[in-house]
Amino acid sequence: MRNKEKGRILVALSGGVDSAVALYLLKKQGYEVEAAFMKNFSARANIKGDCPWKEDHLMAYRVASQLKVPIRTFNFEKQYHQKIVSYIFCSYKQGQTPNPDVLCNNEIKFKLFLDKAIKLGFDKIATGHYAQIKQTKNVYRLYRGRDKNKDQSYFLAGLGQAQLAKSLFPIGHLTKPRVRSIAKRAKLVNADRPDSQGICFIGKINLKDFLAQKIKPKEGKTLNTKGEFLGTHQGVWYYTIGQRQGLNLSGGPWYVVDKNVKKNILTVARLNESSLYKKTIKIDSLHWLGKIYKLPLRAKAQVRYRQPAQNATLYKEKIIFTVRQRGVASGQILVIYKNKELIASATII
Repeated sequence: MRNKEKGRILVALSGGVDSAVALYLLKKQGYEVEAAFMKNFSARANIKGDCPWKEDHLMAYRVASQLKVPIRTFNFEKQYHQKIVSYIFCSYKQGQTPNPDVLCNNEIKFKLFLDKAIKLGFDKIATGHYAQIKQTKNVYRLYRGRDKNKDQSYFLAGLGQAQLAKSLFPIGHLTKPRVRSIAKRAKLVNADRPDSQGICFIGKINLKDFLAQKIKPKEGKTLNTKGEFLGTHQGVWYYTIGQRQGLNLSGGPWYVVDKNVKKNILTVARLNESSLYKKTIKIDSLHWLGKIYKLPLRAKAQVRYRQPAQNATLYKEKIIFTVRQRGVASGQILVIYKNKELIASATII
């Protein structure tokens, strides 16, 4: 029987243990739950990745069957290629370093999937993200997940009130070991399945090989910051600012500090060189998740996912860090926190 007070929830079931436990917990808490698997990427249009979608699809259906929950499949493959895959190639070709996981949440999970769920009569959607949503009066606030090592609030930085109001993160208050423990206790079929790796839905890839499918190699010069020739490379678009691995240069370690796309020149520096660091970073498209704060604003900020939050002062078109930041890449997402609440995001330019 439907629990009207709890609501009708559509769970995005990926085949992984996190979304499986999210589904299990919601059902146990008395929600009326159904599940849906998203098919977003497979080898098509001569673009290959490492996404095991067939295995994921099968596992999602096995979990739903085990928990006696109805499940369906949404095919967003066309939209995913238009919105995400094209964005990846276009950004790298222009010398930027994109963040497809953030865009995937903005355009696929919390847009296409959410819209589909609402049209089908569901009240909210739920995912296995390690993040937390808390409501204060009429404002929905996004907080870090309890597990510091798994916190995924960074990737949700593009969401707004409409999405947060219609979303649930059932495992955000749990640690990963606790999630595994719940899965094993419930004897879920995927309790021991390894976590997925790499780009959202595309999987773990060699970036150069992936990009070479659409952006062909072109030999160029690698210079140091004095303009001295150090070697050659196969295309600046295959590298990211701050990258150290794969440069094949002697006398290092060297780090990428500049990419001249027009001239196909890669500039590298040693760790102690000032050109590798930035204190003031220009930003674009400042986005507030809820409350709009008065600027300038002192807060904590991150220029990449795996980075401890740093003290900084936010302005409308820039952010100034207290300590210089290494390897800041154009196209990446800047996120702003007040304590553990993610309040804003912007694109680094």
